Formats: sequence, structure tokens, C-alpha cells
Amino acid sequence: MAIGVLSLLGFQLVDSAFIARLGTAPLAAQSFTFPLSFLIIGVQVGMGIAIAALISRALGAGEEQRARRLGSLVLLLGAAAIAVLAVVLWLVQTPVFRLLGADASALAEIADYWGPQLLASWVGALVYFGYSLFRAHGDTTFPGTMMVLTSLVNLCLDPLLIFGIGPWPGLGLPGAAWATVIAFAAGLVLLARRLASRNWLAGEGLSGELRTSGGAFAGVAGPAMIGQLMPPLSAMLAVSVVAQLGQTAVAAWGLGSRLETVSLMVVLAMTMSLPPWLGRCYGAGDWVQVQRLMRLALRVVVIWQLGLGLVMALLAPWIAGLLAGNPEIRGELAILIRFLLPSYAALGVCMLVVSAGNALGWPMRAMLMSAARLFICYLPCLWLGITLVGGMTGLAAGAALGNVLAGLLAWWWFNKVMSRPKRQYAGRNIS
Repeated sequence: MAIGVLSLLGFQLVDSAFIARLGTAPLAAQSFTFPLSFLIIGVQVGMGIAIAALISRALGAGEEQRARRLGSLVLLLGAAAIAVLAVVLWLVQTPVFRLLGADASALAEIADYWGPQLLASWVGALVYFGYSLFRAHGDTTFPGTMMVLTSLVNLCLDPLLIFGIGPWPGLGLPGAAWATVIAFAAGLVLLARRLASRNWLAGEGLSGELRTSGGAFAGVAGPAMIGQLMPPLSAMLAVSVVAQLGQTAVAAWGLGSRLETVSLMVVLAMTMSLPPWLGRCYGAGDWVQVQRLMRLALRVVVIWQLGLGLVMALLAPWIAGLLAGNPEIRGELAILIRFLLPSYAALGVCMLVVSAGNALGWPMRAMLMSAARLFICYLPCLWLGITLVGGMTGLAAGAALGNVLAGLLAWWWFNKVMSRPKRQYAGRNIS
């Protein structure tokens, strides 16, 4: 999963690096779309968490038929939900992007890009739901391999569609979105063929299962989606603040957001692969194994992210030079790297604890932890950094402090609540 996540997030970073060669305006336009793109991702990840949690619990309790019905239901409902959300975001694009601080030139760039990007998000969500089904059944090899393949397809298509080749002109900024559409569509075809060979879906009893498990699914997916939607909300607020510093700052912030997701590849891989394992332990009532897995995972996250962050902070000027062509953007990005990358060790702790809370039947607590991270730690510290220091340095320092406080809060919650033995679930409806 780490390899798959690295390739998937890597091609998104490469997208931004290619777009940066088009100029500051297209890169800033793409950066304005990140919060709304993260909104779609938040909904799909919330539903994916519910898929993995309910199906893995059912498998842990030996309810294979129910797991098949749940698999069919979530694929159908997920496709419909993301389609509705994409249509809504298309209809409200102009007022929303104006609220984020986009000017007339940025809106013109976004108008051509946003349609194909929404299509790419919908196809990508379908692929993600399929990956969640495989992870719930304990297969992380196929999703990881597919992430690599789709990333390679996107990487090959990016320069062709963005810049063109020979007599064929490029599409510019929209070319990046169309490359992603084609890559995800190819992955969806291969995913459908693999699913057809597995006995993981059911065609009967879906309406009855919806009545039986609809509440359980909403109980996990609802708080999980709210928790996943909080980062896009805070990202919107952050972008509106950064926009006051100018297009160069917005462009650097967008590149920093891409770099953040790539640097968190191990954490993201663990938030995908660990919950199904925890869910099976939950279904089987093996709480000792849950505690053992969580302690090991937290140690790995802290050691890996802190080491990676310190190395990248030392190499900040060179990394910024590789990603950005504009000298001003490079300078702003280097500041972000120095402050933020080491703080992702604490952010990783918070992300892992929230993910585990959803898998272990504490979706409301996980949602509250996400809210505390963003609205008690991150955004207030961001405001303090801008107020007391000012500029990109204050912004980066405030964001880093917010990450550290969130990690400490999650660590306290884990030791206070999650490390306590939980009662056995034998004879209880594991939903």
C-alpha cells in the first residue's frame, strides 16, 4: 500500500510540477480547486472507511453472505453519492471560488479545468471504493499494484496532453485533468474484471440488507465523512488567508499541499491497510491484538515521519527548485518545507488514531478528534503565526505548531481511552 500511495500521490505532485511550467496563473488556479477536490475525497474516504469497517467486522464474525451484500450496496450508493456531489460542485463553482479569493483571470483558468477534474474525481472515487472492498477482504497487493499502474499511465499522458507533441498542441491546464480521467478509467476497467472473478458481491437481498445495515453504515460513514470534510473546510479557510499574500503564495501553498500528501505516504498507507485488520480483531473480540498493533503502528509513524521530515527540511532549497520554476515560488515553498515537514510526525499520530477510532467502533470520538485537530489546534495556531510573525514564515510556523499540538492531543487520547481493554463482543451485533 505504501508503494501504491507513493505512486498515486507522486503523480499528483508531478501534475503540479508540470503545471508550474505553464506559469504562476495556472498553478494558482489549480491550487484554488484543491479544497473542493479534497471535499470529494473526504466523502469518498468516509464511505471507504465504512466499507472497510463493516465488511471486515462481518468477515471477522464469520458473516460472509452479509459481507457480500454490503459490498454491492456500498459500490452502488457510493457511485451515486459522488455523482450528485460532483454536479453540485459544478453548479456552484463561480461563487465558491470567488469566496476563496480567485480573481477574474483565475476564474477563467478554472472554468476550463474544473469540468474534467470533477469527472476525474468521480471515476477515481469508483476506483477507490473498489480498492476499499479489496482491502476489507485482506488483499492490499492488488490495490497497491493498480495505484502504480494508473500513476504510470497518468505520468505518461501528462506531458502529452498538457504541452502537446509535434503538430498537436497541448490542452494546457485541462490536459492534466484529462490525463487523470483516462488513467482512472483504465484502472476501473481492470478493477471490474478482477471483481468479476471474485465472489465478493451479491445481487440478491440488497434491499433487506439496506434496511438492516443502513443505520450501521450511516453510523460509521456519517461521522467519518464529517471528519474527512473538516480538512477541506480548514483548507478553504487557509487558502483564503494565503490569497491575501498574492498569487505566488497561493501557488507555493498548493505545491506544499501536494508535497504534504506525498511525504505522508506511509501514514496514508497505514490508515488504509490497518483498519481492516483492526476490524477483524474487533469482530473476533481480540482486544489485546488491537493494542499491540496500534502501539507498533504509532512507533513506526513517529520514527519514519520525523526522520523523513528532517532530511527534507535540510534539502528544502533543492526540493523547491525541482518543483517550482519561478524563483519567488521556490523561496516560499522552501519556507513551508522547513517548518512543516518535521511536524508531520505529530500529524501522522493524529491521523492514525482517528483512522483506528473509526475501525474500532468510535466514529464520533474520531470525528471529535478531527475537529479538535483543525479548529482547536491548526487554525488558531495559523492565525497566531500570521498575527505575531506575518508572511509565509508566520503561516508555516503556525501550521507546524498546530500539527504538533494535534499529535500530542491524539497521543493523550490513545493512552487515556484506546489503550483500555474493551469488553468482549461475543454475542453482540458487531455493527
